[in-house]
Amino acid sequence: MVKILIVEDNNKLRKLIDVYLTHNGYKTYNATDGLEALNIINNNMIDLVICDIMMPNMDGFELIKELREIYTNLPILIVTAKESKEDKILGFKLGSDDYMVKPIDLEELLMRVKALLRRANINNEHKLTIGDVVLDYDKLTVTKGNEKIELPQKEFYLLYKLLSYPNKIFTRMQLMDDIWGMDVKSDEQTVNVHIRRLREKFSNYNEFEIVTVRGLGYKAVRKDD
Repeated sequence: MVKILIVEDNNKLRKLIDVYLTHNGYKTYNATDGLEALNIINNNMIDLVICDIMMPNMDGFELIKELREIYTNLPILIVTAKESKEDKILGFKLGSDDYMVKPIDLEELLMRVKALLRRANINNEHKLTIGDVVLDYDKLTVTKGNEKIELPQKEFYLLYKLLSYPNKIFTRMQLMDDIWGMDVKSDEQTVNVHIRRLREKFSNYNEFEIVTVRGLGYKAVRKDD
């Protein structure tokens, strides 16, 4: 499920966006300022961020600057009452992908979210395309031409997450938390085992490669980029 972080200090608006996105099939996380948002992102794999600018402790501009130093491909949508040309230019310069001025239309917000996810190759239909390869999230299958491979659930989720964020390094602990959650029977060695199985199954695929980053974790390199 696509995960969206809503960073907004207006409780009413934040809850309104939360309910609307949840109703449309997204999993949402909520923060009231940039510091809280960073804590959530550090502990969860977020697919898209919707953030206000004027917030206490750490405002939206500071948050975007922090995020862009680490997450270069994370889609960011600014939703704010600041409508001046200068604010918009600053937002884009810092790394936001889109900009909406309050009051917002929720249907338009949803369309912009879908557009940003499409650009990041993450969509609510749960299909990811890399060259001739298609990953179907709902069917847990990887298809290339006439070949279709059905993966065990955890293997598929692991591959899908890595390929959704090409060249982004994930630690073993991050992958454990997102894919296995609170399963206390699993440890970081479980990630290594699943990575090895994926490499064996897709060793003849030229479209992508799972790379070990020594001392850190893993990343996926997509050859169609």
